[in-house]
Amino acid sequence: MTRPTIIVAGAAGRTGGALVAQLLEKGWPVRAIVRSRDLRSARLERLGAETLAADLFDPDQLLQAMQGAQRAYYCPPFHPHMVQSAAAFAVAAREAKLESLVGLSQWLASPSHPALSTRQHWLVDHLFSMIPGMAHTIINPGFFADYPYLSVIKYAALLGIYPMPVDGKSRNAPPSTEDIARVAAAVLINPAKHDGRVYRPTGPKLISVEEIVQILGRVLNRTVRHIELPMWMFLKAARMEGVSALELANLPYYFQDLSSGAFEYGAPTDHVLETTGQHPEDFETIARRHASLPEARQTRMNSLRLLAEFLTVPLRPGLDQSRFEPERSIPAPSMPQLAMNSQRWRLEHGSREGELA
Repeated sequence: MTRPTIIVAGAAGRTGGALVAQLLEKGWPVRAIVRSRDLRSARLERLGAETLAADLFDPDQLLQAMQGAQRAYYCPPFHPHMVQSAAAFAVAAREAKLESLVGLSQWLASPSHPALSTRQHWLVDHLFSMIPGMAHTIINPGFFADYPYLSVIKYAALLGIYPMPVDGKSRNAPPSTEDIARVAAAVLINPAKHDGRVYRPTGPKLISVEEIVQILGRVLNRTVRHIELPMWMFLKAARMEGVSALELANLPYYFQDLSSGAFEYGAPTDHVLETTGQHPEDFETIARRHASLPEARQTRMNSLRLLAEFLTVPLRPGLDQSRFEPERSIPAPSMPQLAMNSQRWRLEHGSREGELA
């Protein structure tokens, strides 16, 4: 029997790329939608994927990309008008008569959250659930192990510091990108079984920032200490690394959520084991993978270069978070609420966890 083609939108990203690789390894035909052809799309082609450059905001291009496919994974673009992309995808999915759709969402998703992307995720989740005749599953992880926790591993490896704008007691059970992709693959392979479900992949246990620092010390075989970096300095460093303005505007809220216990709430889950039959990767396993990357290679030249960059961070341009949304005429909630302050968020992410709210 011919297996149905699976669309992976956002295939050049973290979860999208991992999902493409896993589906191909299991023998499923994949059509990878990318923004443009580059080294990342070339890698997907080498793995065996059919790649197609398409605009995620154009319903006609998306419909053309969906021809002959039956199932899809949608990783939303990090963009101020992401809802428009999701609406275009929904229109195309309905016209193409897709049988199932898996959407990557966000653990904090709420209509009243102060972060634009988080409000958008909530809207997109409900938009996709209203497409008639199509199975729909939501995957809503919190902070990944890969980002932001291990995005600063080079500082730990080369300078012996772990710069994070939170106190050491903040806890989470961060999942790996690979485990998130494994859950998505399991759902796409058997969509009817998972229709209407909400899955929150997590790591196997809650760990604090202090414990992360201890793990990194073992992995890197050196002393590492946590520096509670001021938020303004963290944002400047992130901007220096190429993080988008939208992400910079959202990050302060997400770290406030982390400090208030929103990522600890309801964690860990057994959703990785339940859907894939495999236990989730622990943080040390993920960290060892990142420690082998070239940027974390412990050489004198790398250390001196990174130290020079770090010392120039205060001189770099930042972002005025309070002006980001007003300058773009973005609608704001009448009563913005972080996750743990929202009764609606607690209801949708507590008693109804595992079901589409």
